[in-house]
Amino acid sequence: MSHRLVAAVAVAAFASLSAPLSGPAAAQGSLNMLCAPAADWCEAIAAAFQRETGVRVAMARKSAGEILAQIRAEAQNPRTDIWFGASSETHISAAEANLLQPYTSPNMAELHPWAQRVHAMAGERCVGVSSGAIGLAWNRELMARKNLPLPASWADMLNPAYRGEIQLPNPNSSGTAYTIIAGLVQLWDEDRAFAYLRQLHANVNAYTRSGAAPMQAVSRGETALAVSFNMEVTSMQQAGFPIDIAYPSEGTSYEVACMSIIRGARNLAQARRFYDWYLTPAAMDIGPKVNQFHAPAHRGAAPDPRIPDISAIRLVDYDFAAFGQADTRRRILQRWDREVGALPR
Repeated sequence: MSHRLVAAVAVAAFASLSAPLSGPAAAQGSLNMLCAPAADWCEAIAAAFQRETGVRVAMARKSAGEILAQIRAEAQNPRTDIWFGASSETHISAAEANLLQPYTSPNMAELHPWAQRVHAMAGERCVGVSSGAIGLAWNRELMARKNLPLPASWADMLNPAYRGEIQLPNPNSSGTAYTIIAGLVQLWDEDRAFAYLRQLHANVNAYTRSGAAPMQAVSRGETALAVSFNMEVTSMQQAGFPIDIAYPSEGTSYEVACMSIIRGARNLAQARRFYDWYLTPAAMDIGPKVNQFHAPAHRGAAPDPRIPDISAIRLVDYDFAAFGQADTRRRILQRWDREVGALPR
């Protein structure tokens, strides 16, 4: 079953759970949203908000880097009202550039501390909505057919047996890739992290535009291994693909995905309404219904055993504020282009 088909089936299943819009709920204005997670989740939350409020939602799904570039380009004439998803570092970069506006929802008090902490770090310009950790993922059937060893560490990924077998996202467009690289810098130091990435390059067959693409390729059996967020892996496992994951024994990075209101939003009241609406258990419970298993920010969200427990994973002490700074992000991306992206294939 293709990922596109999985997404379509999931969204159709979710749509059947809610009654159609009728009566006084109609005609409550409009909302323009850019959304970074998987398309099925983006579509499901947009549809649910529209049904429940009558606000017409125009949603576009893009990678984190593409969203950040778009809102920078539109800074003088914003066309976007709400930005949903992507790592807190990209939101903090946007906040530092004065592209986001402060907002504190009345529902903030019910969120986990990590979600509230990001809100404070960003000067109240974004809020945490979910979390997940980076892991090493592989296709069981392909690994067995090629007689490849299973990785358990970052060091294992340098095994020459994996030459041409690993797929990674490109940090210029993918927030996932930036989280991976920033995590390695914090696990070791910047020089050692880039030395590692240069070595790993020999085993990489492609750097994809989106963070989800490597996991989709692993699921289809097009590549043996990927580095991905654990929620992407769980989604593919639940869809029936033969995927396994391990967390690097040295430690790994994680994200707090965020939501922000764009400075100068044309539909500010509707953006705040969406912001408040999503920071409720009912809205956060939509994810698992469409095969998305991010750890939710609201403490009252329904427990789901399929959502990975990040407290059981060895995590780096991730400094979201430092790695969200525009200068730091720019320097790391430029170094990646110069030292990794420019290497011959």
